[in-house]
Formats: sequence, C-alpha cells, structure tokens
Amino acid sequence: MGLLKNEYKSFLDDIEKNIKNKEDLEYIKERFASFVDVVLNQMDSIMDYKEEKIKELENTQKELDERMSKMQQIIDNIEKDIYAEDGFDFEIVCPYCNYEFIIDLDENKTEIECPECKNMIELDWTGEIDDEHDEGECQGNCHGCHGCSDEEQEDDDM
Repeated sequence: MGLLKNEYKSFLDDIEKNIKNKEDLEYIKERFASFVDVVLNQMDSIMDYKEEKIKELENTQKELDERMSKMQQIIDNIEKDIYAEDGFDFEIVCPYCNYEFIIDLDENKTEIECPECKNMIELDWTGEIDDEHDEGECQGNCHGCHGCSDEEQEDDDM
C-alpha cells in the first residue's frame, strides 16, 4: 500500500506543476480522488471475497482432516483385526503323532521339529501338493491313517 500512496502523491505533485489553471487543477484532483476511491473500494471487495474463500477452504480442509483421521482410525482397527501384532501364526499337525501346535510364519524355515515326538516335519510354504507322488497313491501319513500296508495285511488275514 505504501507504493500506491507514493504514486498517488507523485501524481498530485506532477499535475500541480503542469496545470496552471486552479479550477482545472481542483477538478482533476477531485475527479482523480473519486476514481482512486472506486479502485480502492473494488480492491477491498476483492480482498474481502478472497478472505472469505480462504476461510471456507480452511474450514473444508479442517473437515477433511477430521474425516481422514476417522478413516485412519478405522483402517488401524481393521489392520489390528486382520494382522496379529506379534506376526502370523501357522497351525501344524504332526504327520507322525497328530500333535497340533502353532508356529510363527517364517518362509525361510524348511523344516521344524515336532515338540511332542521330536520328528522333523518338512514345511512347504507354497501350499502346493507334492508332485512326486501319483494321484490316489497312499503316502502313509494321512491324518488318522496308519498307512496302506495295514489294509493289505487285513485283506491277507481274511
């Protein structure tokens, strides 16, 4: 605003030097003063409008921040429900003694010792069935099964 005041004073000084007729000088001063008032009023209106818009934006941003905070809380709660804080647990059933126990998921482990019978259990994290055996061929380690050789012995006894 200081620059505007300096330009205004410079303009008035310039016209006072160059206009000799006092009536014309007063007319120009009054007319220029009324023009400057209109310009300044317009600038004030624009500034008021801009301040109002800025306040609206600030309020909208505040509402959005509150919504984002609520959403983040919901996401955090969902994450807690889905993922255990101490890692993933994986349930193992020993194929030798049927003992059930839980281990932490560690894809780098390829085998683990059964805490009950102390046999080593091979871990397959891919979830794919072993391709080495033909489909329908008994592996002898089904849950609750004692192997197909027992069935053959039962058939021989009859």
